[in-house]
Amino acid sequence: MATLRLILGDQLSPNLSSLRDLAAGDRILMAELAAEAGYANHHKKKIAFLFSAMRHFADDLRKAGHQVDYIRFDDPHNTGDFTGEVERALNRHAIDRLVVTAPGEYRLHLIFEDWKDRFPCAVDIREDDRFLSSIDAFKAWADGRKTLRMEFFYRELRRQHHILMDGDEPVGGQWNYDSENRQPPKEGLSPPPRHITPPDAITQDVLDLVERHFPDHFGRLDGFDFATTRSDAEQVLERFIDERLPLFGTYQDAMVEGEPWMYHAHIGLYLNAGLLDPMAVIQSAELAYRQGAAPLNAVEGFIRQILGWREYVRGIYWLKMPDYAEENALDAQRPLPDFYWTAETDMNCLKQVVSETRDHAYAHHIQRLMVLGNFALLAGLDPREVNAWFLGVYADAYEWVELPNVTGMTLFADGGYLASKPYAASGAYINRMSTYCKNCRYKVAQKNGEDACPFNYLYWDFLIRNQEKLRSNPRMGMPYRTLAKMDAEKINRITSDSAAFLKKMEQS
Repeated sequence: MATLRLILGDQLSPNLSSLRDLAAGDRILMAELAAEAGYANHHKKKIAFLFSAMRHFADDLRKAGHQVDYIRFDDPHNTGDFTGEVERALNRHAIDRLVVTAPGEYRLHLIFEDWKDRFPCAVDIREDDRFLSSIDAFKAWADGRKTLRMEFFYRELRRQHHILMDGDEPVGGQWNYDSENRQPPKEGLSPPPRHITPPDAITQDVLDLVERHFPDHFGRLDGFDFATTRSDAEQVLERFIDERLPLFGTYQDAMVEGEPWMYHAHIGLYLNAGLLDPMAVIQSAELAYRQGAAPLNAVEGFIRQILGWREYVRGIYWLKMPDYAEENALDAQRPLPDFYWTAETDMNCLKQVVSETRDHAYAHHIQRLMVLGNFALLAGLDPREVNAWFLGVYADAYEWVELPNVTGMTLFADGGYLASKPYAASGAYINRMSTYCKNCRYKVAQKNGEDACPFNYLYWDFLIRNQEKLRSNPRMGMPYRTLAKMDAEKINRITSDSAAFLKKMEQS
């Protein structure tokens, strides 16, 4: 008798908990599944990345002498889901135990728990300990707290793992350097080119498969250049550390037309699929600071995204699911407009970001939060539709990371459980932090009328619509005091411009 070890597409790590006691005679099962590729409108490049990375990982396991059952998408016997493929594997082999590392998404958690009663063998679901805080540790930290602010959780993890610390104090004497990390783009800013990985034969075979089987999925496949192996992902990280990390902090919020990558690392997809280890990434960045190769504001800001935010949103997800997926505190009901798929809009900021998302399965965090997300918040788009879009279109998106970011941070749909205030902004913010407005059909300086930037009147319309729910928020005091000073004629212009714009959007 032997053990069957199931490896998911986002568990491509050699130190995975389900592989640690691998013995001779054990079987490893990996499968490209219709249920996983199709439960959202996943970007073509996202599907191609995961299938290719899975095939490369399976090859590495075989080269190490392990027995791997790898089920390809177009295998005529492929059942299309995990339960069916595990059942087939149990029938093929003499198996007395199934071992799997806990999945990252709640829907799979329910399926895997059901296996304990469904299958005749023992089912061992192990903790995913590739993260720097366990789910139980986060629950213990959250217990009894009135508010769960990421900053305090981040500080605890800094102390626990001794990251950017001088003894018991933070390096530099302060915990974060946000004030230095919000600079608008300078004229002529020219980020260095990112590292690209040309497709090998395995990847090319996958690209052909995705083109055949997923022709109607969102996104473009041409120009696919993601890393699909651990060694190639490490080269992406190395080049970021060497070339872009020094200015990452300064310009991490900046947006420049025609520069989708800016100074960002573009490694979220590798971290979330298991090709990069988060602690190794953090240590590489800290080493750059210790050696004088990158300034503290850049290194701390980068590390905070991984050690702080990534760990924090995972903790929120498992603490609040399954109810978190249904949150809609602002009662937003408007359908997602077509331009989130087509990029056909006169709003240049949205056109640019949706186009880059379509082309690259990527947009950096401020593009997601303050362009795509800000519009969804102001327009009152249905959180379920917005979540489904974000989950599908980005190569780094899995529900555990996507849902808290969108429901909590972006849409304030949880009523302030995650974020202390809605991240709502008018066109002035986008104009300050980007170059998009100068090429826009709308005038960012104009507040009302057909030529006014829609963000300007939608911002105030959002505050008017939601004042009963938001007016008491202490961080919303200033805009509501400004609103209270507006006369009836100005408020009427805001609401009528907003109504006309949103009606036209829904009809297009």
